[in-house]
Amino acid sequence: MTNPRHNLRDVFPATGTEITAKSWLTEAPMRMLMNNLHPDVAENPHELVVYGGIGRAARTWEDFDRIVDSLKKLEEDETLLVQSGKPVGVFRTHPDAPRVLIANSNLVPHWANWDHFNELDKKGLAMYGQMTAGSWIYIGAQGIVQGTYETFVEAGRQHYEGNLKGKWILTGGLGGMGGAQPLAAVMAGACCLAVECDETRADFRIRTRYCDEKTHSLDEALEMIERWTKAGEAKSVALIANAADVFPELVRRMKAGEPMPNGRPDIVTDQTSAHDPVHGYLPKGWTVAEWRAKQESDPKGVTKAAKASMRDHVAAMVDFWNAGVPTLDYGNNIRQMALEEGLEDAFAFPGFVPAYIRPLFCRGVGPFRWAALSGDPEDIYKTDQKVKELIDDPHLHNWLDMARERIAFQGLPARICWVGLGLRHKLGLAFNEMVRNGELKAPIVIGRDHLDSGSVASPNRETEAMKDGSDAVSDWPLLNALLNTASGATWVSLHHGGGVGMGFSQHSGMVICCDGTEAADKRLARVLWNDPATGVMRHADAGYEIAIDCAREHQLNLPGILG
Repeated sequence: MTNPRHNLRDVFPATGTEITAKSWLTEAPMRMLMNNLHPDVAENPHELVVYGGIGRAARTWEDFDRIVDSLKKLEEDETLLVQSGKPVGVFRTHPDAPRVLIANSNLVPHWANWDHFNELDKKGLAMYGQMTAGSWIYIGAQGIVQGTYETFVEAGRQHYEGNLKGKWILTGGLGGMGGAQPLAAVMAGACCLAVECDETRADFRIRTRYCDEKTHSLDEALEMIERWTKAGEAKSVALIANAADVFPELVRRMKAGEPMPNGRPDIVTDQTSAHDPVHGYLPKGWTVAEWRAKQESDPKGVTKAAKASMRDHVAAMVDFWNAGVPTLDYGNNIRQMALEEGLEDAFAFPGFVPAYIRPLFCRGVGPFRWAALSGDPEDIYKTDQKVKELIDDPHLHNWLDMARERIAFQGLPARICWVGLGLRHKLGLAFNEMVRNGELKAPIVIGRDHLDSGSVASPNRETEAMKDGSDAVSDWPLLNALLNTASGATWVSLHHGGGVGMGFSQHSGMVICCDGTEAADKRLARVLWNDPATGVMRHADAGYEIAIDCAREHQLNLPGILG
């Protein structure tokens, strides 16, 4: 039987100014869908997998072709509906409505678990969209680099007087999200030892300049870290091994007083795809080939073995935390998996959002990103310069300089830049003017990660330990999606389970196209104000004074919150 999700063809987005759709507003989602499956972007493009275990861009290759065909035919007053990666309807709306509305892997709460989802998935009735995989705005590992960088910088500020020189970070996972960690650590001034079980992923990160070296030997990896930290260099190494073996071994050596750089890691985290115990985490003692085979033949056995290994992994992280090492969960739900395996103190160490990022969310600051549909890197460099002209922030300017120097584009040239309410709409309007006057060769699309201040409910990640206890309230991402739809985003998505797995999150995404028109000016002004404003609103409602002050500063009308 032919696998409808397997195809050996390579997909590349069109570049330049000639379009095959009827307008840039439909050409844009088509190019970004294809960009998600670009061989330099996606983890497993031939299976439609973009990142994060089984995060796909379309349900099947037939559905991919039908989406592309629908986008080419779509009129300026029509909207395409995509249900879990399948194009299910085209309806008459109006020119300011989204051209595409997407819903991925949403399940009624009682059935919102991996077992039920996997049954539907096997029948061809569902697709896991992760966050930006199924919403067609993944830009490769760069998409999470700045967020990881900001986290490491803030950890350095809190624990090491703002200086990570001579320090090293221990982590696991070099997949679509975790692959950003070595580069983010180096940009923050630290060394990084990243444990990865799949050598092809490490090779990919080295090829795209996200990681410096690789080794199969823990001792050799530690020797590299020792040499670099002593020299004050910031470099990274991928260790081909299983984190569930390496983390406990490093704890053992630390407790025994055996030689180790600085006597212990300076920061410990993890970004394995632990949210998906079947496809995202290699059990201890298994080969990658054995794991891949049993994902199909014995998924329950894989889950059992993987979660047992996660328990050991997290227990080691708890040991580091108890020894005084700054330790953080980076949002893959590994603590929850360990808790379910009986590790009672799995949540002893915090998640990265409450520990380091929430003050930014309170001001609507988050992972703002844009991509150049022309395919020309110069369009991104020109927008970088425009950001510097409009925003007087040395920290942000330094980020943009480092990004240009260190980050290799994957697929269509793109940039990530954490900015918030009051700035996003200014940048969007400026980019649109640059398209209009010909300074940019083709339109720009602006989007963001679903990991943003007002677009996600995820009690073990973005909304962990909310001040008012509203961690699990998922009205907020629903309202965010509705408001972005009403405001005129070019495409809007509403997903379940991204980042942390089935049953643990709901989140929404939006993308808007700067096509140079005056109509786009109006949409951009609405969308890029309203979208981050929902994050300020959500955190003000939870009682955060930073958010309340921000809402008042920007004169947000929040009648039930500000009175």
